[in-house]
Amino acid sequence: MEEPARHAAVTPLLSNRTYDIGKKAAQLVLPAAGTLYFALAQIWGFPNAEEVVGTIAAVNAFIGVVLGLSNRSYNKSDSKYDGTIDVEQQEDAKVFSLNLNSDPNELDQKSQVIFKVNQV
Repeated sequence: MEEPARHAAVTPLLSNRTYDIGKKAAQLVLPAAGTLYFALAQIWGFPNAEEVVGTIAAVNAFIGVVLGLSNRSYNKSDSKYDGTIDVEQQEDAKVFSLNLNSDPNELDQKSQVIFKVNQV
């Protein structure tokens, strides 16, 4: 029987926490800050409104690109899986083996689990 093809482990670019913080910043904080500054600059005469808002927009675009690259590397990695289900065809039946990436006692604390299926 042939050994299944193994791929080099791909690691996500950002941790889950860093990704979540960056996502909140890009979706909420930076657009709100830019809008607030622009509105207050018009009302109160704050300096360089276009430059400040343009800078915020450029930073936000950069964060968006980094988040996109991180999402792509995450999807290419096995980090999204809670384990694997190995399927082995034997003479008279298929045998399924469940392999967990974490403590089995943690499974009931999750709302969902995702397994990668490997044909052995």
